[in-house]
Amino acid sequence: MLVGMSATLIRSFVALVPSWLFFGSIILFSKTKSVGSVLQLLGAGCLIVVILTHIAEALQLFPFMHWGQVHSIGHYLDLTSVILGITLFPLGYLLHARGIRRAR
Repeated sequence: MLVGMSATLIRSFVALVPSWLFFGSIILFSKTKSVGSVLQLLGAGCLIVVILTHIAEALQLFPFMHWGQVHSIGHYLDLTSVILGITLFPLGYLLHARGIRRAR
């Protein structure tokens, strides 16, 4: 059990490395307040929530969330965040890139 928990915890902390997407989205939003930058920021925020749910699961924080169980609040929080993150971030990027190309 301890080996599995520490492996999950290590993977979760390694997943924090791409948090530059979130910080980059904040910078982009502060410079250009467009629909694309808002969607990118929301998508990156959702991906950060995914990482934080995995850390909470590995550390067994908030036991009322029943982490790892199929029909639990924690499962649906993780699932919803993943779906929104992988949908909103690329959509925001495409809208932002399209806006830049139109401006030229």
